[in-house]
Amino acid sequence: MAIDTAQDTTVRVNDFAIKLANVNGTGSASANSLLMQAIFRMGIPVSGKNLFPSNIQGLPTWYEIRVNKSGYTARALDYDLMVAMNSATYEEDIKDVRSGGYVLYDSSWPLDEHLLRPDVTFLGVPLARMCIENFAAPRERILMKNVAYAGAVVALVGIDIELVSDLLSETFARNELLRESNQNALRLGYNYAKENFECPLPFRVEPMDATKNSILIDGNTAAALGCLYAGATVSGWYPITPATAVMDNFTRLCAQFRREPVENPAPGELPYKNNYLIIQAEDEIAAIGMVLGASWNGARAFTSTSGPGISLMNELLGLAYYTEIPAVLIDVQRTGPSTGMPTRTQQSDILLCAYASHGDTKHILLFPANPRECFEFAVQCFDIAERFQTPVFMLSDLDIGMNDWVVPELTWDDSYVPDRGRVLNDVDLAGMAEFFRYTDEDSEFVTPRTLPGSDSKGAYFIRGSGHDKFGVYTEDSEKYQEVVDRLKKKHAASATHVPAPVVERHDGATVGIITLGGCDLAVREAIDQLADGGLVADFMRVRGFPFVPEVRQFVEEHDYCFVVEQNRDAQLRSLICIETGVAIEKMRPLLAYGGFPLSARQVVDGVTSQLENKQ
Repeated sequence: MAIDTAQDTTVRVNDFAIKLANVNGTGSASANSLLMQAIFRMGIPVSGKNLFPSNIQGLPTWYEIRVNKSGYTARALDYDLMVAMNSATYEEDIKDVRSGGYVLYDSSWPLDEHLLRPDVTFLGVPLARMCIENFAAPRERILMKNVAYAGAVVALVGIDIELVSDLLSETFARNELLRESNQNALRLGYNYAKENFECPLPFRVEPMDATKNSILIDGNTAAALGCLYAGATVSGWYPITPATAVMDNFTRLCAQFRREPVENPAPGELPYKNNYLIIQAEDEIAAIGMVLGASWNGARAFTSTSGPGISLMNELLGLAYYTEIPAVLIDVQRTGPSTGMPTRTQQSDILLCAYASHGDTKHILLFPANPRECFEFAVQCFDIAERFQTPVFMLSDLDIGMNDWVVPELTWDDSYVPDRGRVLNDVDLAGMAEFFRYTDEDSEFVTPRTLPGSDSKGAYFIRGSGHDKFGVYTEDSEKYQEVVDRLKKKHAASATHVPAPVVERHDGATVGIITLGGCDLAVREAIDQLADGGLVADFMRVRGFPFVPEVRQFVEEHDYCFVVEQNRDAQLRSLICIETGVAIEKMRPLLAYGGFPLSARQVVDGVTSQLENKQ
């Protein structure tokens, strides 16, 4: 049944947004992801954002799909089609539909008249009734309802039904009963839509060739793969949303690629030998301790966590900084403070990580913008950590980590050699009269280290208390300052080793927009929209800290810069001001910290409103 109130008949190909509203715990995620995967396989730029609650079952959850032939795939805020499957959120979901858009709902029950909008077309499909008539088990009916509405969407927007059918066959290749049930449900929804509505709708998909050399991958999987390729063999961790999948994937990858077969194993002995060690610790404090112990022993070790975990790790991070032990931390940021909203995204750990621990500490940070950079930056983190003998943080976030992104295929150079930094071997030690851990600094203020098992000449005592350059306990002011001043210089020297900022300049620009991480796509789209409106802006995405001189230069060469970030307190803006000395008045904060991925509209509205207020 279609309630035709107002139809937009303008045909738009590969340029629309769908929002699917469900109840958490009903199994809708796989059906929603099925739609995105199908559009991707049709060669069309697409994004999917899963907006879900932190409880296991019962609260509202949404999935947003944006299709855009020009590659603008940041979050959309206007929806052409709302798939309204949660009666508790009908009212707010229907409000989100743009004028001239459509609402697909379950017409097994009548829709309250007060929900109808004269500028929106309502498409009723008796999903529950169809599933009751075609499936026997209660849980099966709930699950198949999701696939049925996906089938209706396939018909409504013109997705290749055979392609979707193939995806289902791949997913349930080992379970014939599930495969048949899903295929049946898909056809139920598809056929009903084809028989009762004009399909496809005015907005629709048509095959392209824009994803030919791309893949669908989430940031947590990509980060785990990067750790594997970097040569990481040890990890200590404690489960936390949204970072748990990093270690889940690393464990799976190690089991596949880091095992050696054992010939003729004894009775009860495993037929393989693990060349890795993954320990789920009792808490985050123990986890980082395990990582530091393994790194001190020469392994490439890391942990994955989120803001609350970083808070707990602070004391041992100070130890690692002061005693110069390499470590890699993957921080998949979520909304804080305290427990906050565990399944919402934010960029609120910037200052926490930059200065983690008490006293004067400074850490190296890398800011990936997408899963491909999660893969690449993870490898760089290990090289930088060992080169500079210090903790290195990769700050991802929930949006990057837990959502599938379309990114260029991951590439790898088989000639890669890990940068282990200044590690002395027995030959080196034999040529030395005496070894002291914190002497003989190089041009980047890094001193050589030794690993356990080296010649006894390389032994040294490590301490987190005051020590001089010989590693000897001291409370002498000058000797103490000599060590911590070198650490400051070492941190500054690492600036040329972190990923350089991405800078794009445009003729006539007098203002700049600075951002980082997952804000990238929304800011780029906003800059194009602002240019269409007559405001030309330059672009800079910061990808690492400490900052290279180009960061200060970019700010100073503009009348002012907008700093776009996802936290309340303008942390990137503050860090740039503190570390470069640039006038904070030259940078205007543009903040979005409600927990959802950034949209171009938020950036455009923020820029234009600030400009209007100035006038």
